[in-house]
Amino acid sequence: MGTVAAVCVLDNGVVYLTQHGHRTYIEGCITGLTPGLHGFHIHEYGDLTDGCTSACAHYNPFHQVHGGPSDRVRHVGDLGNIEAGPDGVATFGFWDPVIRLKGPYSVIGRAVVVHADPDDLGHGHDDSATTGHAGQRIACGVIGYRA
Repeated sequence: MGTVAAVCVLDNGVVYLTQHGHRTYIEGCITGLTPGLHGFHIHEYGDLTDGCTSACAHYNPFHQVHGGPSDRVRHVGDLGNIEAGPDGVATFGFWDPVIRLKGPYSVIGRAVVVHADPDDLGHGHDDSATTGHAGQRIACGVIGYRA
């Protein structure tokens, strides 16, 4: 499989996804955040007709419990946290072994969602196993192919 590229434009930033073989590099810059950690996920639908709420749950085609990006058991859409500096800007780049841009489990047409609070990576709260207790959805956009 060659390189496949995608982009997700949010009101306050952009996320680029580039699949190289069986790994995908995810990078971006998101502004206007409160300083600190923010849950960062791919959600099931690219439907933003009701804002980020209509993107539904984390993308989880294998029906797993919520986890961190390096956990063996996780939702496909569990990407952990991004961190905004004192200026409210989160600049990030990391590899993910699960995200795909082609094939039956592609994330194309789904939504990237940034949350108000840190993702607890599946540990510590009643809703940890489903949402990571990451709080309100504060930014989102739909993933699409790019040239």
